Amino acid sequence: MSSRPTHSQLSLAAFAAPQSPRTMRTLRKIQSHQVLSTSSSAFSSQAVHASVPRKASGSEGLAPPIDFNTTHRTRPRRGRSNSDAGAQDSGGSQPAKRPARKTGSGFGVRKSALESLLRDGLQNGNVVEGLKELRYLVLSTGVEADGDGMSGYRIYLWLVLLEVPPLPTDEYLSLIHRGRSPAYAKIRNDTFRTLATDPLFKRRVTEASLIRLLNATAWKIHDAKAQTKSLGPSPRRRARQSLVDTPPSIAEETLYTAGEDMSEAAMYVQGMNVLCAPFLYAARSEVEAFALFHYFVTRECPGYIRGAMDGVHKGLRLVDRCLEIVEPKLAAYLFSKGMHAELYAFPSVLTLCACTPPLPEVLHLWDFLFAYGPHLNILCIVAQLIRMRDTILDSPSPNKILRSFPPLDAKDIIALTVLIVRKIPDDLYAELIDHAK
Repeated sequence: MSSRPTHSQLSLAAFAAPQSPRTMRTLRKIQSHQVLSTSSSAFSSQAVHASVPRKASGSEGLAPPIDFNTTHRTRPRRGRSNSDAGAQDSGGSQPAKRPARKTGSGFGVRKSALESLLRDGLQNGNVVEGLKELRYLVLSTGVEADGDGMSGYRIYLWLVLLEVPPLPTDEYLSLIHRGRSPAYAKIRNDTFRTLATDPLFKRRVTEASLIRLLNATAWKIHDAKAQTKSLGPSPRRRARQSLVDTPPSIAEETLYTAGEDMSEAAMYVQGMNVLCAPFLYAARSEVEAFALFHYFVTRECPGYIRGAMDGVHKGLRLVDRCLEIVEPKLAAYLFSKGMHAELYAFPSVLTLCACTPPLPEVLHLWDFLFAYGPHLNILCIVAQLIRMRDTILDSPSPNKILRSFPPLDAKDIIALTVLIVRKIPDDLYAELIDHAK
């Protein structure tokens, strides 16, 4: 028998002490692991089995590789979307325009259960049960969207799932009116090439909005760094040293507060432009996109934006370790060729796979990640590698294949990730949850 604590034991231990914000977030992610790894769940027994057939040898076998060359769903194209600054139509031939599909909003259109829950709110006022139902609906039915990935309620779903509080518009405007931040030159060096080959993104989001959002985020982080420094040298170290004789419940809260220390955070690192792109694309306003993006990089993955980007490097090592557990033959072959995740998966870890088109599939993948934890992006990358398994094993030079991943298919990747979760040991899963902190 293993001495490793079970997920249920971890959950009971978390409930034993007063809950701090960080404890509650970690607990929700552990509970998400329980949901995803429960074979009796409706999604696992129906949708997963239908999308990713398992080996005939038994329930513990990993699903066989999915052929990523299979035909993807045909998506209707729509006319030019509105952007914040009215982007001009580019010259040359334009793709044929097709009407967008209605997705649950407006008169005479039946709303989905997910949209109804978001619009009508909770019937019994039980927030915990409401969030569970919301996550289950994301996993089982998905967010309805048109061919361009646009949904009238997705951005509100993200705000609820990430628990982002409302942001006054004036606060965002005050950051804009401060002008160029110290990171402005670095931002301008990247924004013009953000998803440069994606016509959907370029049609809806202007470079000006990217610059404003990233510059405002840089100012916000700049202010947080200045406030941290005003408290004295090494506040994080002092906080940790003060925990020696501190009761556990208070210590947890102190660590959470110390985690808000932004003294080591970079105002901008290369790749943040791509990470913020889906937020701007899906949002109905820049203020919503800013609130989500700033919260995400400073609370969900602050390790990704520290100067050394240590959270990203931890994530890359976890890709190798998880692949070695789930698909040892594929991992051994890649390692024998000197191909570790550091060489091919850096953009996918940093941007939560937003660097891999098509953008509508990125949005569907993010619905899943925000519902059950962004740390699952590591396993989504492993799932993509498994889908490429046969091609990689047949190639004498896998580095050529891994220079660019095949187009995302969110439904298949999510289904395979749900299966992979069951194979990840509890201690390793705990590292997945904390690697970006």
